[in-house]
Amino acid sequence: MFAVAIDLAYLCDMSFGEVKIIDIPKICDPRGNLSFLEAGRILPFELRRVYWIYDVPGGKKRFGHAFRTQREVIVSLSGSFDVVLDDGVEQRRYHMARSYHGLYVPSMMWRELDNFSTNSVALVLSSTLYDPDDYIEDYEEFKTMKSHER
Repeated sequence: MFAVAIDLAYLCDMSFGEVKIIDIPKICDPRGNLSFLEAGRILPFELRRVYWIYDVPGGKKRFGHAFRTQREVIVSLSGSFDVVLDDGVEQRRYHMARSYHGLYVPSMMWRELDNFSTNSVALVLSSTLYDPDDYIEDYEEFKTMKSHER
């Protein structure tokens, strides 16, 4: 029988290896700055749906879930909030406070949004149309699914 050592840090890096901050173009102008997205550019997927989260009371959180296939980019259009990502082994927190930075979240990554400032707006750019069957809303089910990936 052979003993195999598994480097958990390596596995975590594999899961978080796809997560990245995307720089959204920013045109600075004394009359006001402008940022934009164009089809087929910047996003690592074809844009299929856009939604936004707003009127979250300051300091509150949106409870977590993961997606089986959906990928997304999360942008703070106004104010700030934290995105907490969890690959089933490790959690990482990303503070979102700039409208020209988007956080790319791959599929099968548990995510929660919390620490909302008053009047913040979270814009979510999605790779899929809304599909309730794509949601994983039970964290233990998510961890079981992730353990089978490894």
